[in-house]
Amino acid sequence: MDPWGLTSTALLACVLFLIFVSLWSQGLKRRKLPPGPTPLPFVGNILQLDFKNMATTFSQLAEKYGPIYTLYFGTQPVVVLHGYNITKEALIDQGDVFMERGDVPIFEDFAKGKGVVFSHGERWKQIRRFSLMTLRNFGMGKRSIEERVQEEAQCLVEELRKTKGCPTDPTFILGCAPCNVICSILFRDRFKYNDKKFLYLMKLLNENFHLFNKPWTLEEDNPQSEFDLENLKMTGVDLFIGGTETTSSTLRYGLLLILKHPDVQTKIHEEIDRVIGHNRVASIKDRRDMPYMDAVIHEVQRFVDLLPLNLPHAVTKDIQFQQYVLPKGTTIFPLLSPVLNDRKEFPNPDQFDPQHFLDKNGKFKKSDYFMPFSIGKRSCLGEGLARMELFLFFTSILQNFTLKPVGDPNEISMKTNYVGFTNIPPRYHLCFLPHKVRRQS
Repeated sequence: MDPWGLTSTALLACVLFLIFVSLWSQGLKRRKLPPGPTPLPFVGNILQLDFKNMATTFSQLAEKYGPIYTLYFGTQPVVVLHGYNITKEALIDQGDVFMERGDVPIFEDFAKGKGVVFSHGERWKQIRRFSLMTLRNFGMGKRSIEERVQEEAQCLVEELRKTKGCPTDPTFILGCAPCNVICSILFRDRFKYNDKKFLYLMKLLNENFHLFNKPWTLEEDNPQSEFDLENLKMTGVDLFIGGTETTSSTLRYGLLLILKHPDVQTKIHEEIDRVIGHNRVASIKDRRDMPYMDAVIHEVQRFVDLLPLNLPHAVTKDIQFQQYVLPKGTTIFPLLSPVLNDRKEFPNPDQFDPQHFLDKNGKFKKSDYFMPFSIGKRSCLGEGLARMELFLFFTSILQNFTLKPVGDPNEISMKTNYVGFTNIPPRYHLCFLPHKVRRQS
């Protein structure tokens, strides 16, 4: 082809591309979705996002477009909700409409729409109702949920004693404890931490959890029932992943924060020594008499922001939301990070400060902005169990040990290079030294 022919072809291609972009933009404007950055054809806004710090990217976009805006992941629109008021309006005030689960390819490939976390419609309603009932009855055993967690807390303490005060990476041990609680629910028994089957189970759970963090009795005679074997198996997997890795990560982050703030550890020890002492096992009723420990655990969850983007939702029907129209099936990201870091509710949100959850008299102070488990109909069904585990595990550890950092506490870093749907704590070492109760004068 002669040069003039090549030039004409190139010009024609450019013109056609510009026409396509113009039609694409006009098509977007005709929609009544919230405003947002102009997407590119085919790739949408992907190139405009910083996948190493998605929460910051979404906050920057909120400064420009407001608390509700639209992004395009490829050709699919995603509506982002940024802030407490609009998140509450969607997930609580209009929770029946916003209760569907949004589609994420990696989750769909893994779960195939089964289980309790990633299922849809009537299937989700049946499985969630069944899961809640099972958790309330506490898993086919005679012992109460608290007794199971207390037993595991003591096993955890015994495992930590075996470290004999030497520098230890707590990742594995802190993963075993919550996993064993789920095992006691599903299998009626716990495992020893060196059991081969248990180690294999832990390996599978860890691999699946990290996969998610890559950048992006049966009623067979009832044809309407969703209780087939695949659904029940996936529900069990959901309970293991949701009930093991998130609690384990919170425990690891919490111990790291306590190491970094020795004054916090001192106050925790003082409260434990005064309320529980050293001769009995901590119980959940102690929480009402331990406002500082309760505040520390809440602040750990707020500060670490474990699931900053939340899991995606979707609307069950066409709906007018504020001044916009969201078509049925639109994916919604009701972000948790901007709520947990709201400066009006939590002064100095970038600082770890248990005073965020204490009043001027030192009493525990609740906050509607505390939503690490999300809110609404799709909130974490294991929230009650997780809150009990965190209190009993943290209290039992600090009742028996003084945490000693390896090196200067001021040099401790909370940063991790792992990017994904969750914030995963960095690996670190610490020493578990026996704690002696101080005699009250």
